Order: sequence, then structure tokens, then C-alpha cells
Amino acid sequence: MNRPASERSPAEKLLAWYDGHRRDLPWRAPPGARPDPYRVWLSEIMLQQTTVAAVDGYFRRFLARWPTLSDLARAKLDEVLHEWQGLGYYARARNLHKCARILVADHGGRFPDGEEELRALPGIGAYTAAAIAAIAFGRPATVVDGNVERVVARLFAVEDPLPGAKPALYRLARELTPDRRPGDHAQAMMDLGATVCTPRSPGCGRCPLAEDCAAFPTGIAERLPRRTPKAARPTRFGTAFWTVRPDGAVLLRRRAESGLLGGMMEIPSTDWTKERSRDGKALDRAPVEADWRLLPGQVRHTFTHFHLELAVMAGHAGDGWREVDGVWVPVERLGDHALPTAMKKVVRHALSHSAPVAGAD
Repeated sequence: MNRPASERSPAEKLLAWYDGHRRDLPWRAPPGARPDPYRVWLSEIMLQQTTVAAVDGYFRRFLARWPTLSDLARAKLDEVLHEWQGLGYYARARNLHKCARILVADHGGRFPDGEEELRALPGIGAYTAAAIAAIAFGRPATVVDGNVERVVARLFAVEDPLPGAKPALYRLARELTPDRRPGDHAQAMMDLGATVCTPRSPGCGRCPLAEDCAAFPTGIAERLPRRTPKAARPTRFGTAFWTVRPDGAVLLRRRAESGLLGGMMEIPSTDWTKERSRDGKALDRAPVEADWRLLPGQVRHTFTHFHLELAVMAGHAGDGWREVDGVWVPVERLGDHALPTAMKKVVRHALSHSAPVAGAD
């Protein structure tokens, strides 16, 4: 006989709620079915710093193109980066590809089921390792993302601000994590935060944990978790070079594997610095001698930690174009390459300001 709700633990109440309200997501196994570790891993990597709505289409396209771990391991990095365009944080895509190859080469194409072993793989940190261990393998791992932090902060009325409160919230989340159905518990916590215990206007009246919530009766739920104010993002500046050879092809080059946008293709540019450089100084970093002209306006893009403003200079390459480090691509084929969003903006800016795309008259 089922116990009255008042006698059940928060974890039991949450699982009962989840059984009737779980979200139908393309990477989730149906109730009672064994989760596929490949789908769990792929979705968790994609969901980092991104919303479920943004990831849905990417996940389906990735799975259609590379339905198994072995398929992904055989793919070329450029293919993976190209499919990743628009998701941002491109180090995730590079590590995804690297991890797939290591799993196939060194682990027989299977994921380890322990957090420590999972964390030894590229791109898998503490959160992702816990999510894979719990959801894919049923290990009693504590999974804490932004949704879970919000639920726990309200449930226990933790008023210390983030990010300093993270260790305390993790300890409290660990106390809630049951040995039974830990994967469902982790997903239930995420679903509760995404659909009921939302950042604004939380649905406390329909929350399965309302009776256990310390923030609910005091009316402070919407104010939690508190956050330390973020410092203003600085702005960096640079110059991009829209370089056209006599047949109209445009120069692309690959960025270094390490660092921001590592391994991605770009319109060649100067370093991105704290101060604007004069046009003459920027031309010292041009990829080739050309009849450079400054295009009107700026290209602006925002990364996680800074804003970027790029001036764009356009010009026809002289005879030295054959010795340039990079690849020459017809304008209509630029979409075939893994260009990050900032570089797509440069392309649109150059084309919209009548940049030269054919040989000089």
C-alpha cells in the first residue's frame, strides 16, 4: 500500500511526480527502457551553456548523420565542427570528437560507468560525468546543473549568493539523491526546475515539493538563488581582412587548435586586443599585399567573457596570393566550411558593403 504523501521523502515525491510529468526529449529512453550512453553523453555535451530548445535540432541532425559512437569516431573533425555551427563553445565539439575516438580506440567503443573514469575523458567534467553515470548506468551520482541549484536553493532557503554557494548546494543535493532510480531523480530535478521551479513566477502551487520547501511559505522563492553581481564584459578590438584573389575566391585560414574558436575556419584577422589599433598598424598583420580599403561600420559579436568589435578591410590580393597560408574558397562555397558565428557576421558585412568578389577592372 502506498504511504500518504506526508510520510514520503522528497525524493519519493519527486519520482512520483516525474512518472506523470516527465518531458519527452529525443535523447531520453522511454520509461522502463535502458538508456543509450551515447545519446546521454551527446545530449549532455550539447546542453552545456545551451537550452533544450536550441539543442533539439542539433541532436537530431547529429544522430541522423552519426547514429553510433563508432560513426562519430570515424568522422572528420571539420565535419563535426560544421554540424556544430551555431551552438557555440566550439571546444565542446573538438572534445566530443576526440572523446569518441579515444572510446573506440582504448575502451572497445564503450563508456566507463564510473564518475572517476568518465572524468578522465576529454570534455567530461564533474557534472557531465555524474549525469552519464546516473542516467546511463544507474549509479547514485549527484547531478547538479543550474536548474538543480535553483530547486535546492529554494527547497532549503539558501540565501548565500552564487557562485560561492555552489559547494553547499551540492552537499544538499547529494543528501537528496536516492539509491533507487538515481538517473530518473536527476532528470526529475532538471524537469522540475525547467517547468515548475522556474527562475521567474515559479509554480509553487503545483510543485510536488511545496510541503518540504523552506522558501515557499516565506514567499522568498522567486528571489532565490541569489547571485553575486557579474563584472561588466570588457570589449576587445581587431581587424578582419576580406581577401579576394583574381578569380573571386576568398581567403580562409584555420585558427590554432587551442584557445577560443580553436580549429575553426576564419576570415584572417589581427589579434583581438583591449585597444583599437590604427589602420596602418593593422595592415602589418594583413595576410597578403593587397589594395586594402576600410569598409564602413563594424562587426560586433559577444562571447561569454567579452564583446568583440571588428573593423573589416577588403582588398584584391596581388601576385603573392599563391604563397598565402590558408585556403581560397568561392563565395558561394563559404557555407561548406566551419565558420563560427562571428566570422559569418564578417562575411555578411563584407558582402553587404559591396566588397570586391571578383578581379579588379
